[in-house]
Amino acid sequence: MQMEYTDRQRGLRSEVRDWLAMHVPREPLASFDSPEGFRQHRRWEATLHTGRWSCVTWPEEMGGRGLDLIDWLIFEEEYWAAGSPGRVNQNGVFLLGPAIMDFGSAAQQRRFLPRIASGEDIWAQGWSEPDAGSDMAAIRCTAVREGDHYVLNGQKSWVARAVWADWMFGLFRSEPDSLRHNGLSVMLVPLDLPGVTVQPIRQLNGLPGMADVFFDHVRVPVDQRLGAEGEGWHISRAISSFERGLMLRSPARFQETARALVELYRRHRDSADADPAIRDAVLDCWMQARAYALATYRTASRLMSGAPLGPDASANKIFWSELDLRLHETALRILGDQAELLPGAPDAADAGRWLEGFLFAQAGPIYAGTNEIQRNIVAERLLCMPR
Repeated sequence: MQMEYTDRQRGLRSEVRDWLAMHVPREPLASFDSPEGFRQHRRWEATLHTGRWSCVTWPEEMGGRGLDLIDWLIFEEEYWAAGSPGRVNQNGVFLLGPAIMDFGSAAQQRRFLPRIASGEDIWAQGWSEPDAGSDMAAIRCTAVREGDHYVLNGQKSWVARAVWADWMFGLFRSEPDSLRHNGLSVMLVPLDLPGVTVQPIRQLNGLPGMADVFFDHVRVPVDQRLGAEGEGWHISRAISSFERGLMLRSPARFQETARALVELYRRHRDSADADPAIRDAVLDCWMQARAYALATYRTASRLMSGAPLGPDASANKIFWSELDLRLHETALRILGDQAELLPGAPDAADAGRWLEGFLFAQAGPIYAGTNEIQRNIVAERLLCMPR
């Protein structure tokens, strides 16, 4: 694959780099899984919006720049290279926003998209339930229509960003007697409604990055259903393709981690080279991150020419989630005993970031659809193997 950028693309890269150099906070923000960190990241989303960088592929009238996917990849490369903060509203920007453009009414687009772009509304994603994790078709949460409202009951689990988010988009069974993939609808739910209870779940690092969300006769207007009634499975599959296939985990994220891994190895080379396998692992991680970037450019080019994303999104998700694990496992091998230190430890230096990243990477093969399920999809729909 030959990478050649146009003059316009090189100009875009320079514009992004210059803007980020002026606006990226000099000191890292607190974790957005903490109250203060969440407020800091919400302000950062607003700052991005002032430069129209929060949703670069969205149409201009919806708060974006109308750029294509190659432009987005260029933006992401500069964004991560500049040490920019993580995106607390990634669920809204990369998952829900495109779904509203594809399936939402004109009124919903006017109502929700500008506030997602500006960071005024932060969104949580409510898919999983206690008995419906990998098997999302087993959802039991109900949305029973009563006049011009739906009444929601049930429980969503592992809801990312729900502790301090403003809204949640979730999948509910709107036809109570329906089975499996049928009779499901996507609902857009404010998390401050009467009957909504948000119960934080502590992660491995002790911070409440997830939550259980309980619905007890929660009334939601019909105009907050996304798409037609019963269309929920189709919409959720489209959102899952966004999540697994391209935008939620850009290759720049892993390229930047691979660069940091190489620098870590160089600083600790004397001790790391005692195990020759470590050097090989570093090289492999760097090559895999580069390969993922090139593959994503190819995917973006295919999509821009009109090809669908399809089940290859599942192969993509397996690759980036397992690459993230390899990157952080290799870093911990380099650090040795120091790898056990969390960021706040007196002697942690920069070691703490690797342990925290390692802990988060454990979730990668689970969220966005477990890798076991993704391998089934690859086998059946890409390789045409029997069930």
